[in-house]
Amino acid sequence: MKLSDKEWTVLEALWDAGSLTLGDLTQALQPGTGWSRNTVFTYLTRMEAKGLVSIDSAGYPRKYQAALRREDCQAKARDNFLQQVYHGAAGDMVAAFLRENRITAEERDRLRKLLDEMEV
Repeated sequence: MKLSDKEWTVLEALWDAGSLTLGDLTQALQPGTGWSRNTVFTYLTRMEAKGLVSIDSAGYPRKYQAALRREDCQAKARDNFLQQVYHGAAGDMVAAFLRENRITAEERDRLRKLLDEMEV
């Protein structure tokens, strides 16, 4: 499963809040997206059909929440990126990031420790 940028936006708001009504979600998303209530409802409906969002219809107003854990979506996105861009070569990806971005001494030490623990 590959999430669109808009699906990430909706899910981030739901992960941060736990669950929200349509009105509350619209209010949370509106400043950054400009989306109307109808637009948010359309996204929620489509995302529910895909299994990304669940709807608690027991009370009124209905509450919406993410149906997937943030960590699971992040892991899948990382794997998709790794496969698409680096053909599964994690070492090549890490090396490219480290060549292009500075890390602190503390981050370097944590990375060394992680590599040592992995017995690479």
